Amino acid sequence: MSRLSKILERLLDPRSTITFQELEYVLGKLGYREKRTGKTSGSRRAYINTDSKHIIRLHKPHPGNELKRYAKNYIIEELKKQKLI
Repeated sequence: MSRLSKILERLLDPRSTITFQELEYVLGKLGYREKRTGKTSGSRRAYINTDSKHIIRLHKPHPGNELKRYAKNYIIEELKKQKLI
């Protein structure tokens, strides 16, 4: 089982958690690139799919590193809309 499939499995499991770095890895593998705006983008992040131009916007969690449940649900919903998972 690849790293991507392991993280996707944990993303789809409502009882498990994933880190922001794992999410960035998944988005990168699915064709998304981070869009940096201004001198500093702070905790707000935007990821754009290079093929479909679909945008996913979210806040980087802080002070912790694990995604909040609502952010995880948002990511799942957006990736399913794009038929990527």
